[in-house]
Amino acid sequence: MYFGPTFVKVCMLGRNHMNEFPKISHVGLRGVLVTFADGLTETANLAAIAFRAEVDAQGWPEVQETASTLVSTFVSIDLTNVDFDDIVARLRTLLKSFDWQSAQNSSERKIWTIPMCFDAEVAPQLEEAARAAGLSPKEAIAQFCSVQTNVITLGFAPGQPYLGLLPAHWDIPRQSELTPNVPAGALVIAIRQFVLFATSAPTGWRHVGQTAFRPFDPRREMAVAFSPGDAVRFASITVAELNDLTSKNSFGGAEWKPLR
Repeated sequence: MYFGPTFVKVCMLGRNHMNEFPKISHVGLRGVLVTFADGLTETANLAAIAFRAEVDAQGWPEVQETASTLVSTFVSIDLTNVDFDDIVARLRTLLKSFDWQSAQNSSERKIWTIPMCFDAEVAPQLEEAARAAGLSPKEAIAQFCSVQTNVITLGFAPGQPYLGLLPAHWDIPRQSELTPNVPAGALVIAIRQFVLFATSAPTGWRHVGQTAFRPFDPRREMAVAFSPGDAVRFASITVAELNDLTSKNSFGGAEWKPLR
């Protein structure tokens, strides 16, 4: 059997039907993917985060590392040296041990409050994004500062969080063209999610806020600030306050506490 990069073998729990979840598949020879849904929902995201934690708790020596994505758990295993069917059997047993669709966030999660500037000077596409959502900029800022989002995954750059899900009217599309560059600390929005940029980079998402907080800083003891499942809230600040916080440290006034 060919296990090349374009081949994916799928093993389902229960009936053999492509629309049933969770699905277990291998990713070439690099590992195994357990997928809980074919689209992003809070339920599937929490299932993926909780299942990853449970795989870690098993302490299987074959597992090199794990990661949770939007709706999946990736288990890194060298499938040239480990029998795929054996791993599938163990994962099936683990999946049957709990109703993962009812998983809640870990008691170890944190809640963050992050100062965020929404002035047009540093948030050049806030008005455009608000208009796409059917809101005024003032209404958009009020919503951004009242909603609590969760870190649904980290990716694209070290420690960079995807935050969601936002209310349905924020299901706005990406831009048709790339913004050549947004700075580290840029808050961008599309498809009911925020991304808080850990580094300067191009983006197709709209730049709606700016913070002095850096999700990743290798000089800090907590180099990667967020973990999947953490909660995030924003507090509106002025450009002057942003500039003052930028001159201090890479936490930029952000604070966190355990979320019980």
